[in-house]
Amino acid sequence: MILPLFLPFAWALSVNGEFGAFFQLGSISNVSRYYWNYVYCNIWEGECQPHQDDSSVQVPTEDAWSMFSEDYMQLLSDWYCSLGQCCETGDCRIINNITGLEKDLEQKLHGQHLAQAVVVRAIRGFLKNPSPEKALTLSFHGWSGTGKNFVSRMISDNLYRDGMKSHCVRLFISPFHFPHAKLVDVYQGQLKDWISGTVQHCPQALFIFDEAEKLHPGLIDTIKPYMDHYQDLDGVSYRRAIFIFLSNIGGAAINEVTLDFWHSGQNREDVDMEDLEPRLRTEALQSQGGFSQSQLLTGNLIDFFVPFLPLEYRHVKLCARDAFRSRGVSYSEEILDEVARGMLYVPKEEKLFSAQGCKSVPQRINFFLP
Repeated sequence: MILPLFLPFAWALSVNGEFGAFFQLGSISNVSRYYWNYVYCNIWEGECQPHQDDSSVQVPTEDAWSMFSEDYMQLLSDWYCSLGQCCETGDCRIINNITGLEKDLEQKLHGQHLAQAVVVRAIRGFLKNPSPEKALTLSFHGWSGTGKNFVSRMISDNLYRDGMKSHCVRLFISPFHFPHAKLVDVYQGQLKDWISGTVQHCPQALFIFDEAEKLHPGLIDTIKPYMDHYQDLDGVSYRRAIFIFLSNIGGAAINEVTLDFWHSGQNREDVDMEDLEPRLRTEALQSQGGFSQSQLLTGNLIDFFVPFLPLEYRHVKLCARDAFRSRGVSYSEEILDEVARGMLYVPKEEKLFSAQGCKSVPQRINFFLP
């Protein structure tokens, strides 16, 4: 498919006249630079003023594109869009690969049967609904290193062609983006602009708030209208947006329930949402920080509280295996055991749950690389 797209340009390089003379640039890099500039500026009419500060560069007029048929221009447009670049509506970057998400969660996420089930069910149901009543709001809870960020990346990778780099995805890290409480008024305005601007460009936008428990209550309440049951705000509908909050709130309660199951001889896979979701809601209401003081909880705007269980020794080994495979490095069961044994476990007397989850595994395996 690429060859037909470039044939007219190869022909243009060989002909005489204004258009042919323009492409006598002297290097392939110049051809590439001009090609993409004019694809963007002339086909998508982007806000660009290419090379206007360079008097040595001759910019051809729009008439230069008139030699190509409408069919060719549409073919070029479709191909360019398929690369995951920015289309006018943003739709070309949305892939909504639920099958891929389900497969990734099953194969790459270890020890989190509840997260696997809830995330797939929630997102599949939301995307299948042609007229959702509100934006989808998920709240991920658990210890650091249990997979909250990991699952967020899987969601973005399977819903958007460009993953976390997509213009439809916004990641906010509370201590980084909103570090000073005294500037909350400034942050509120910025946050409104970021959310409204992203949704206007891409109705099915994804917003991820990491370390959400550190968000100022005023900021959470600023987000609240976008997750509520409004038809629109200032003419813009936010009902197709997705909001994900990542928090350590409830980690102690999740660990306690999981440990009780282990002590009673039950499998961790027997833990279900009824055992954890009510406790997570209670922990969130009683916690210190923005969540407990916001209207997200009192207004029942969080659709799913998703618990991430503490990981056991066997799960850490699987994380180490994945890390070795991703680097193309061979490994043995002895090496995997060595990596897993180097992690910190709690309770200390039983050494049951990894206190670091899988977060420190990549750094740990560096000791075993050639």
